Amino acid sequence: MREVVLDTETTGLDPSAGHRIVEVGAVELVNHIPSGRRFQRYLDPERDMPEGAERVHGLTSDFLAKQNRFADEADAILEFIGDAKLVMHNAPFDLGFLNAELERIERPPIPAERAVDTLVIARRKYPGAPASLDALCKRFGIDRSAREKHGALLDAELLTDVYLELTGGRQPALGLQQAAPAAVAAPAAGSARERTPRAHAPTDAEAAAHAAFVATLKDPIWHG
Repeated sequence: MREVVLDTETTGLDPSAGHRIVEVGAVELVNHIPSGRRFQRYLDPERDMPEGAERVHGLTSDFLAKQNRFADEADAILEFIGDAKLVMHNAPFDLGFLNAELERIERPPIPAERAVDTLVIARRKYPGAPASLDALCKRFGIDRSAREKHGALLDAELLTDVYLELTGGRQPALGLQQAAPAAVAAPAAGSARERTPRAHAPTDAEAAAHAAFVATLKDPIWHG
C-alpha cells in the first residue's frame, strides 16, 4: 500500500482570491513505513508575497521569483504523487490549492476521495483536544525543534510521524521485529533436561478389551 504525506505553503488562505502555492513537500509511505523517498519544490507564485504569509513560512518574493512555476513542475509533482492516497492535515486546504493550480493549466483535478485527513482523524480520536500539527507533535512527543517557521517538506515529515501515531502504523513493524528473534531462537546447549522413558505396553485387561472391540467390527479394511 503506497501513500504520500503531503503539505503545501501558499501566499494566503484562499485560491479563489488569487493566492498560489509556493512550496510542495511530500514523503512516501509503503505499507505505513517511510520508504526514504521525499519530494520538495519551491514555486514562483507569479504574484507578490503578502507580509503575513511571509511571516509564516519565511519565503520572500525575491527568492521565489528565481524558482520554476507550478506549470513547469506539475509533471514532476504528479509523477511523485502517482495514484497514492494523499495524507494531509486539513485536506480541503491543500487539495483545494493543488486543484486550483491544476485547473489553471487545464489538468484534471485530484479527486477528494484520495485524501486522508489527519485533522479529521485527530478530532475523532481526541474530541475537544487541540488538533493542530504542533499540538499533535506535543501529544506524541515528536521533536519539532527545527520548526521555527512552517515549511512544506518539514511539515510533511512531522505529519508522517503524527499519522503513524494516529493510525498505529508503527506497531506492526515493531511487533514483527521483536517477535522474529523469539520465533527462530534455538534452545541453549544443555538447557533441555533428559527424562526417563515411560512404559507404554497395555495391561492384559486392556489387551483383552481391545481384542473384544476389534471382533465387533464388520469387514475391517485390514482383512481386505
